[in-house]
Amino acid sequence: MPRTCSAHTHTPRTFAVGDIHGHRDRLEALLRRLPLDRERDTVVFLGDYLNRGPDSKGVIDLLLALQRTCPGAVFLRGNHEQALLDYADTGDADLLQLLRFLGVEATLRSYGADAPHRLAGLACLPPEHAAFLRGLAFAHETPTHVFVHADPGLADDPRSEPQRLDSRRLVRRDMAPHDHIGGRTVVFGHTSFATPLVAPGRIGIDTGAGGGHMLTALELPALRFHHA
Repeated sequence: MPRTCSAHTHTPRTFAVGDIHGHRDRLEALLRRLPLDRERDTVVFLGDYLNRGPDSKGVIDLLLALQRTCPGAVFLRGNHEQALLDYADTGDADLLQLLRFLGVEATLRSYGADAPHRLAGLACLPPEHAAFLRGLAFAHETPTHVFVHADPGLADDPRSEPQRLDSRRLVRRDMAPHDHIGGRTVVFGHTSFATPLVAPGRIGIDTGAGGGHMLTALELPALRFHHA
């Protein structure tokens, strides 16, 4: 679990954590390294907690534990959570094919299930985990930054991968179109980079943990990166 700073002399900070994809070990290591004051700081998780890695259940357990001790914890939904929720609610066979492409078998194994049909209604998840997934937010906004799973600048890019994300849904479900950003910097995950992307108005912090690479967090306003 993250360490709590005892002194209360600093201005509250915001941390953002990129796509985790079932790697509880990396998440634990990253949280140990963050200079997070759980009483005063905000930590925004950008989604994609599930699939690909070996311990999606353990990731959700850890996030729920953090939620109980960190009032400023914010959890956004990624395309992996959205695809799972869509299938859970509809049973659409095409969505099951998408989930297999996204690596849902690893998630099933972490919950001790081996039959994909047990994803219907989230039957294989503990009720607390199902409620957590259904309660995920689509965006977090501050006066200077907008935090979303996917870069809204890619929402209309025909080169984006439709199998990975319908960006229009995740970005715009409770956000207005692009002019709503209003000159603020967008912090996003979803699109992986070897190292964090820092560009005018955009910071991308998915550094490929789902593919066995490092997990990254961004500290603001210092613009400092932490890795595990």
